[in-house]
Amino acid sequence: MGNKKKKRKWIKFRHKVVRNLAFAVLFPYSKIRYGFHFENKIRDKRQYLILMNHQTGFDQFFLGMGFSGAVYYIASEDLFSNGFVSKLLTYLVAPIPIKKQTTDVHAILNCMRVAKEGGSIALAPEGNRTYSGENVHMNPAIAKLVKKLSLPLAFYRIEGGYGVHPRWSDVVRRGKMRGVVSKVMEPEEYKDLSDEELNELICRELYQNDCSLQGEFKHKKSAEYLERAMYVCPYCGLSRFESRGDVIECKKCRKQVRYMPDLTLEGIGFDFPFKHTTHWYRHQCDFVNSLDTREFTDTPLYTDTAMLSEVILYKNKKLMDKNCTLSLYGDRIHVKGSKTCEQTMLFEDISAVVVLGKNKLNIYYKGKVYQFKGGKRFNALKYVNIYYRNKNLSEGNADDKFLGL
Repeated sequence: MGNKKKKRKWIKFRHKVVRNLAFAVLFPYSKIRYGFHFENKIRDKRQYLILMNHQTGFDQFFLGMGFSGAVYYIASEDLFSNGFVSKLLTYLVAPIPIKKQTTDVHAILNCMRVAKEGGSIALAPEGNRTYSGENVHMNPAIAKLVKKLSLPLAFYRIEGGYGVHPRWSDVVRRGKMRGVVSKVMEPEEYKDLSDEELNELICRELYQNDCSLQGEFKHKKSAEYLERAMYVCPYCGLSRFESRGDVIECKKCRKQVRYMPDLTLEGIGFDFPFKHTTHWYRHQCDFVNSLDTREFTDTPLYTDTAMLSEVILYKNKKLMDKNCTLSLYGDRIHVKGSKTCEQTMLFEDISAVVVLGKNKLNIYYKGKVYQFKGGKRFNALKYVNIYYRNKNLSEGNADDKFLGL
């Protein structure tokens, strides 16, 4: 019998070279562009498991500047489905792929492999960037992974990232943000904690609400595309919004709200009930969790247009239709294309609905992944929230507050 083929190592010398070259470019860029500075840098060269909160699309670069050597980031599978670009990223920095909203055994095994080879690993337990300034749901399974890897645990918190560049916005504001290692724990310090205790510790150390920060984040388009995050009006319920400059308007009641440099909200000519986007977002979640989505099956709650692609996981994306119509019901999503056939995706046949980036929508339907990319004002979040509300009701978990983020 022949010898088994030797498994190639995950960690390569080039990853450290790339990290050092990137640092030389990104360090000044981050300070100038984002007003970023790092506190409590980790200067020793041992490996860590780094847990971070998630505020901007640039977080991994901010984190990398605070640790010596290459750091291997856990990233969603969408990053690996962009053809040549994905292959180049894999070659240069070798991120660890994970499937969103699933228990990905392969991701866990790859983390163990990197840890065994001596590499540092970074991940965001939220799995999503905040839409409101406050942390979103953190996966409780993270405690088991922490204990499984048994590495020194570093908590890295970003503050001001939402203020400088909110997930829903296309522009970077003038303001200050920082990254700080708030705590380091040795395996001996957390090994005897229960999973619940460790999860509580993780949530506490990574908690950040930028709406409580002092300071200003200035841009003349500060409210533009806030409708990517908000779709519930405190006066009209389910609605649509449109923003211009620093103002967002409900299309039903025509009430206008101004987004201020200190991240507060002000009604124009009336008292808006929410001081911050955090409060508005919480209300939105509470509103959706009060709905019985099974009652909304006759007429669509929302209709949007989007570009449709099939995601060939870890390879590329195949364009199917440049202009299709999505209709969101309380129990399904109906897709009507200009070129493709009509398709009704019942929620019971969908395994997950995920929002990526600012406003891309992935639907995991009958073993395939479909991606919908709408226009600038497309709100993908409502599809995620309505799907998970229906899922909770269908499974008899009406009190479950988890809405996909």
